[in-house]
Amino acid sequence: MATRLRLLDDAAWVSVNDERAVGTSEVWPVADSFCSCALAWLVVEAYVDVGADGRQVEARAHGHCVSCGEAGTTAWLPVGRVTDDGFSDVTGVRRSRQGSPASACCGEP
Repeated sequence: MATRLRLLDDAAWVSVNDERAVGTSEVWPVADSFCSCALAWLVVEAYVDVGADGRQVEARAHGHCVSCGEAGTTAWLPVGRVTDDGFSDVTGVRRSRQGSPASACCGEP
């Protein structure tokens, strides 16, 4: 089964199968990769890329850490998973992984 991934509304949303699934203005706990904080509290301002690795949907997000103020773009972080019942978003601490997803896109107009 094919899953369509796109960035919508000037990169404010990750769309899964033409439905808005993950939006900006969320605060994510991010470990290991964003700034010098042991656990960054990242305010997501925009998405840069979205892709899939199997059923896991991953994105690179631009934002800033609430604790230290550092701004930048994350490595690939999980945002959700495509299941037989649809899309379920990730909760809890997000950890980056090395490399990019097997299929990535840069959004469509």
